[in-house]
Amino acid sequence: MRAIGPFRPVPRGAALPLVVLIAAAVAGCARPQPAQVPLTAARADAAVLKRLQAEQAQQDRNLQTFDELDFVHYSGQQWDHFHRSHAQNILVHYPDGSTTTGLDAHLAALKPQFEFAPDTRIKLHPIKVAQGNLTAVTGVMEGTFTRPMALADGKTLAPTHKPFKLDMATFGRWENGVMVEEWLFWDNQAFMQQIGAAQ
Repeated sequence: MRAIGPFRPVPRGAALPLVVLIAAAVAGCARPQPAQVPLTAARADAAVLKRLQAEQAQQDRNLQTFDELDFVHYSGQQWDHFHRSHAQNILVHYPDGSTTTGLDAHLAALKPQFEFAPDTRIKLHPIKVAQGNLTAVTGVMEGTFTRPMALADGKTLAPTHKPFKLDMATFGRWENGVMVEEWLFWDNQAFMQQIGAAQ
């Protein structure tokens, strides 16, 4: 057998760093591992599902709150319950381009409707959609023009006793279970035509 090379023993002092290195490696392996379980695909999917379910539940609550707003509080003129669906500083956009800020100002804009049509009501929401913190709801507003209508110029319009049935839509932006911003849409010209106040 052919020798590869002469054997040279390692000097006694030179072996010390190697021993220290091995001891450090063994000590490192002996350290306790974190108790946290690694994030698996299944756990990640479960976390996403839980978050989506929570978001869906909040969206459903927002739509239920809006149903109660129109069907009960608005139709029943329960103005003291509007805080359940509206923030105190709510910003509301109206079909004519005007806006109000604050719940009191919004209620002041709604109440005149019932002065000339006290049977005004919304009992149907044909379409309801929620996504994130937004809702979009269509409604059908009905009533009868049975009392004098106060006009902007100070004059009054005599009642025609004609009924109206008006499609409308409301978009809402929600925070903490109440709307902080609301957009209202309906056709004012169609409304005036139905009650006999316009051609």
